[in-house]
Amino acid sequence: MGRITKAFSELKDKGQKAFIPFLMAGDPTIELTKDLVLEAERAGANIIELGVPYATPLADGPTIQKAGKRSLVHKTNLKDILNLVKKIREESEIPLILMGYYNSFYQYGLEKLVKDCEEAGVDGVIIPDMPLGEDQELREFSNNLDIILLVAPNSIERRIQQAAENSQGFIYAVSKPGITGAREELSQEVEGVVEKLKKLTDTPVAVGFGISRPEHVSEISKFADGVIVGSAIIKQIEENINLIEDNKGEFLSQIYDFISELTIALK
Repeated sequence: MGRITKAFSELKDKGQKAFIPFLMAGDPTIELTKDLVLEAERAGANIIELGVPYATPLADGPTIQKAGKRSLVHKTNLKDILNLVKKIREESEIPLILMGYYNSFYQYGLEKLVKDCEEAGVDGVIIPDMPLGEDQELREFSNNLDIILLVAPNSIERRIQQAAENSQGFIYAVSKPGITGAREELSQEVEGVVEKLKKLTDTPVAVGFGISRPEHVSEISKFADGVIVGSAIIKQIEENINLIEDNKGEFLSQIYDFISELTIALK
């Protein structure tokens, strides 16, 4: 049993839901990303997504786009991120997922990607723009790397069926079609998608995109197995980035406090 499946199984046994923060690898630096992962775990995160920065992130909202640009200033690449995962593995067994654009992984080489991910300790990958059916090639190379598929309220029935049959670890249900970014109000459409998926599979379903407040977390946890928060956390990093030079501890404390508020709402 992989780390992701084990995490959801243990939470289910306790009657709890998973909290899954998204962090852009290399933002503000690759070294601080490690610190942020450990702080997020201490704050109650159960699984962590690490974003792979990309020069033309068309599906990302402005907050995550800026985080990617901050990361790319340091020329962060997949090799750097895999080395980061190895360092995290020296201190933590929290499930780690790489989330990035298909071209980044394709250029790296899919077979090499899977091999290097498994050696480093990556537990899964999420590729939002992966063409329908292309996940099969990744699966052919994989021994224990979960290929996590996405669905949205406007997904065609074939996509929903494919996710139900093939997504590993969990299914990522997008709360609303469009780019990433924190929102004031959540779409009610995603609950119907989650219900449809749960009729088709026992694979856990986590909901992301637009979740930014404790009340959002609480609302989503009523019908989903996990809650994913990205832009709201990245925004906190951006707003507190000026603290790093003089007081790194205070910077990390601010992010810890924000994530703690969200994980408390989950309980």
